[in-house]
Amino acid sequence: MLNALLGADISGPKVVYGAAAVGIVLFIVLFMRPSGRWTLRALGAVGVGAIVGAILLWLMVDVWDVFKVPIKFGMRFWFIGAFAALGLTVVSFTGSRRWRKWLAALSIPVFLLVAGIGINAEFGLNRNLGALLGISTTENMALPQPAKKSDADDKVPLWKSWKPPADMPVTGLQGVQQIPNTKSGFVARPAGIYLPPAARTANPPRLPLVIMLMGQPGNPDTSFIGAVLDRYAAAHQGLAPIVVVADQIGPDQQDTLCLDTTTYGNVETYLMKDVVDFAKKNLSILQDPKFWSIAGYSNGGQCAISLAAKYPHVFGNVLDISGEEFPGAENPGATLAEIFNGDQAAYDAQKPLNIMAGKHFKDHTAIFTVGSDDPFYVAAATNVAAGAQAAGMNTTYFEVLNGGHVIGALNGGLEKGFEVLYPRLGLSR
Repeated sequence: MLNALLGADISGPKVVYGAAAVGIVLFIVLFMRPSGRWTLRALGAVGVGAIVGAILLWLMVDVWDVFKVPIKFGMRFWFIGAFAALGLTVVSFTGSRRWRKWLAALSIPVFLLVAGIGINAEFGLNRNLGALLGISTTENMALPQPAKKSDADDKVPLWKSWKPPADMPVTGLQGVQQIPNTKSGFVARPAGIYLPPAARTANPPRLPLVIMLMGQPGNPDTSFIGAVLDRYAAAHQGLAPIVVVADQIGPDQQDTLCLDTTTYGNVETYLMKDVVDFAKKNLSILQDPKFWSIAGYSNGGQCAISLAAKYPHVFGNVLDISGEEFPGAENPGATLAEIFNGDQAAYDAQKPLNIMAGKHFKDHTAIFTVGSDDPFYVAAATNVAAGAQAAGMNTTYFEVLNGGHVIGALNGGLEKGFEVLYPRLGLSR
């Protein structure tokens, strides 16, 4: 029962339109009174509420830059609309009958809930209540035994050597696994696992590996990358990478910077020791770094390029989707003081551009994607892509048209990323 509730869709058209309809009905009932004077008062209250909402949004977005990302029209509409409706509820408490006062009181949480549903749908990353609350509704996955194959079996590209059996599943399998934190002690949520169709056969091939890191706040959710890879697999004999969506922010949803710190724990060790060891031991994956990719979105994108720069012997590829330029880039002053105790040199040493400047990368692929209308992250992606190119990486830079910093940027980045990676990983010509 609880899982069904947490897994219920809260972002689909039926839910959004249904919530909007409830809000509209309540608004109409509160607004309609047989009095010209009331109508003028109500219109004035709605207008004042909308103006207050617009001013507050302007302050948060354009003055204080609270969100650090562009806010699209749909989100603005729901936010300002909620304040307009709240203006109507406030004026409904005066000079009205008791039932109308009770209805106005009831309407306040309803209008807020309706706006929340609408904004969440525009954002697009929390598809169900569990995701919104950070509670996983995905079932634990029983992993098959890794394929026993020799390195010689991996010399021929998979697109050429793999012959899918007739009973191969059509789609991949998604689930979760709690990765032991034996070496790091970092408390992470269960990691998401995606096994493509080819991995679900009786005699699966060894496949490339992707370690994916999502944003902050966010969840180690396989549904986005899994949906993209299912489409690619359908066009390429069921072939796709095996994916581990690791949790780099923990249940408290902190920006851990993907570093080992006294404040947030040994996150870098967790990713590079615990997660990597888990993948090697439990997954049927190719071992050559050419077939290993570190990918990430937003906060995870910054982590991805930082780890790719530090560990070129582990990851031959990196996909940075709307990532920050360096750890804590949204508030570098606070990061310097709180995490590095004011040591600027120590902070600078963790910035990907500085790490890459001291190395020359051979046979490494880097893909940087970003929403075309996301200026803070466009600047970051442009700078880091240039640094990767200068350091010798085979670099692709791509802007997702009007992707913002929401679901469009993530999906568009994944699509472009695997377009570049599929031939590189031996999954297509």
